[in-house]
Amino acid sequence: MAASQFQTSFRSRCLFASQRQCFEGSEHCKIAVPKSSDERMPFLNVKKLLRRSVLQFVGLSPIFISIRPVLFAPMQEMREPDVIRTLKLDSGVRLQDVVVGEGPEAREGDIVEINYVCRRSNGYFVHSTVDQFSGESAPVILPLDDKQIIEGLKEVLIGMKPGGKRRALIPPSVGYISENLKPVPEEFGPRRSLMSHMKEPLIFEVQLLKVLS
Repeated sequence: MAASQFQTSFRSRCLFASQRQCFEGSEHCKIAVPKSSDERMPFLNVKKLLRRSVLQFVGLSPIFISIRPVLFAPMQEMREPDVIRTLKLDSGVRLQDVVVGEGPEAREGDIVEINYVCRRSNGYFVHSTVDQFSGESAPVILPLDDKQIIEGLKEVLIGMKPGGKRRALIPPSVGYISENLKPVPEEFGPRRSLMSHMKEPLIFEVQLLKVLS
């Protein structure tokens, strides 16, 4: 233990003496001073490099910092696009003008030529005069009276102009209250499908092609 303390004390005295000689201008004490700042503080360069690497790793590069205000800016409130205005008739029919046509309006008692697509209220396809695959159409000619056409569809067609399109929800009370009312598909399968849903609200998408009289 005494030998250890002596060695420690001796080293401290030597270090103090060497420092004293340096401060007193001893010719034997020469300190090598690096020429450049990079040589003087190499550990600072390493530290800067490490810091730059870490910042780039976490995404704080100068480019990211410049666009950060844009990314973290509060989002503007997005408004839903204006929907087509829905008109509700006294009969319970709801209709929308998708395209407004041109020419004379269809009136009660006229004969019209139309294309249509009939669907259930859940979107399930029932029948159409336009083939879903080929796009070919087989328009139907209907008189606008209460004896041959379903009342709800007549209300939808009245006031339309040629080239116009309307979408309507027709309740069963003004729909197929009779199997003799039109429009009814000629094919057995589509007709059976239509009759099986005749007591449900139906959606009609109608295009008026011509007003014949």
